[in-house]
Amino acid sequence: MSDLKPSEIVSELDKYIIGQHNAKRSVAVALRNRWRRRQVPEELRDEIAPKNIILIGPTGVGKTEIARRLSMLTDSPFSKVEASKFTEVGYVGRDVESMVRDLVEITITEGKVREQARVREKARTVAEERLLDLLLPPAPGGTGKPGSSGAELPGAAEDQKETASATREKLRQLLRDGRLDTRSVDLELSDKSMPMVEIFSNVGMEEMGINFKDMLGNLMPRSTKRRKGKVAEALELLTQEEAQNLVDMDRVVRRAIEKVEQSGIIFLDEIDKITGKDGGRGPDVSREGVQRDLLPIVEGSTVTTKYGPVKTDHILFIASGAFHVAKPSDLIPELQGRFPIRVELQALGRAEFARILKEPKNALLLQYTELLRTEGVVVEFADEAVDEISRIAEDVNSRTENIGARRLHTLMEFLLEDILFDAPDMPDETVSIDRPYVVERLKNVVEDVDLSRYIL
Repeated sequence: MSDLKPSEIVSELDKYIIGQHNAKRSVAVALRNRWRRRQVPEELRDEIAPKNIILIGPTGVGKTEIARRLSMLTDSPFSKVEASKFTEVGYVGRDVESMVRDLVEITITEGKVREQARVREKARTVAEERLLDLLLPPAPGGTGKPGSSGAELPGAAEDQKETASATREKLRQLLRDGRLDTRSVDLELSDKSMPMVEIFSNVGMEEMGINFKDMLGNLMPRSTKRRKGKVAEALELLTQEEAQNLVDMDRVVRRAIEKVEQSGIIFLDEIDKITGKDGGRGPDVSREGVQRDLLPIVEGSTVTTKYGPVKTDHILFIASGAFHVAKPSDLIPELQGRFPIRVELQALGRAEFARILKEPKNALLLQYTELLRTEGVVVEFADEAVDEISRIAEDVNSRTENIGARRLHTLMEFLLEDILFDAPDMPDETVSIDRPYVVERLKNVVEDVDLSRYIL
């Protein structure tokens, strides 16, 4: 986990997210507090709980992006889950503990991939030896000549061994130079596929606490499958297999669980959708039940996973919601107390839209420019065109549903539809997008409110 200062975290977030300075400051402080906790005496370290955050604001203002970029900055395990998932099928829904299991699974997968990359050079060397054995089988015993008695002259065995070794080294050099890539070879690879098992249950297989895959894998003998392919493909397949065999999964699991417990981030989206109203009567009973199920996870408890117990005491929970109808105070008091920091994100306007189009590292105009450049088409956006797109986005958001910066994606697709379609037939052309072009393309949709509701 990177030891960034709060100001550095905000600066990094500014490269991708426009505005929302208060939200960036809050998450930066929460992240820095984790570093501070690691520096305090050990006897006090476990007593310091993370300060969970609720981000309040309409859709499309950057709530999810802030949390996602934060995890990427610090290499923290990150999982996003919609709180409404837990109620989407009435009183059953998903088990709330599944979000911790998902986070562990994601972290272990990432750790395994990194370990495989770390041992790849060693795995390639082993794979190279296996491939040479296939290309140059060991010489049979004796001289191999028909009718020979099997008796060898003194030193004949050593000469034969030196000749085989020299031939193998020549073949190795040809392999490394790529001169054998087109030759076909028969491979034997481990067959990792498992028979299909259907379990009729209202919870997932993983949540039953039984790892059926490992259990069945131990019962059944390990099988291999034969495959014919080119040498280049065979070398890659053997390297992947050897890399998997070289990874110490016990160490990967230990590190992943420690990483989840100490620096995990769970993003709870749509938390306003589980707020109950009217005293919890009717369907809202389910929503309040979900809040009560979430409470021990957020407070800090031990979740059982197939990799072992995982403590949630120091996982940072970032919740978000539009709160158009409900309010944060509609959450049950115990859950409110576990989210001490509340930040309101501002709705985006014309000025922010113009900056979103041009300034971030992944700016929308840059994305379309680079996409069309692959076809040999150069697209240039005038400042007046950017200003007009921003004005139209603000106007449509005010007259219809306010979906924030996501409106820009819809407008840009509609604006550039003809160019994107015709681009393969117009190589080496330069297209200039100015204000009249934007007005002409979007005037009908903007003027007709009913049409814009459907198209934009």
